[in-house]
Amino acid sequence: MKKSKSDHSVFYKYSTTGIILLEVNVDDIVITISDNSSISHLKAFLHAQFYTKDLGALKYFLGVEVLRGKKGLFLSQIKYVLDLLSETGKLGAKPCSTPMVPNVQLTKDGELFTEPERYMRLVGKLNYLTVTRPYIAYYVSVVSQYMSSPTIDHWKILEHILCYLKGAHG
Repeated sequence: MKKSKSDHSVFYKYSTTGIILLEVNVDDIVITISDNSSISHLKAFLHAQFYTKDLGALKYFLGVEVLRGKKGLFLSQIKYVLDLLSETGKLGAKPCSTPMVPNVQLTKDGELFTEPERYMRLVGKLNYLTVTRPYIAYYVSVVSQYMSSPTIDHWKILEHILCYLKGAHG
């Protein structure tokens, strides 16, 4: 297999029936392939080289739930959102209909938020959520501009985005 030039955790190999993709993340490996016989051979090879355990079809990986349907794969981060809401105490909050209050003017001025690491961590988690919810990318990029010195107003915007996610479906 060859190492991908764009992602150091992805390996690939072209076969007569298509392409084999292998993604390695710490102690998990995800294999995707166009035919089942090649995947069986690859699994047998890996098992002969390392102690491996076949967990079957991919269901959940790195906070992303994988659902299969007639039209293909559906990726969801609903559990990830619920975990975020629980972690931030927003599970019982009232949902918002918009990701950000319209016409809000954010500045660097104002009372500093006392937990900047918490702010940065939440912005990072929201950024990861844009994998399946690209419609929040703009709003996450806005709040990420204030990571060096977030204010209480910036934190309130993050909370508003969380309340929006509580009401947003899909």
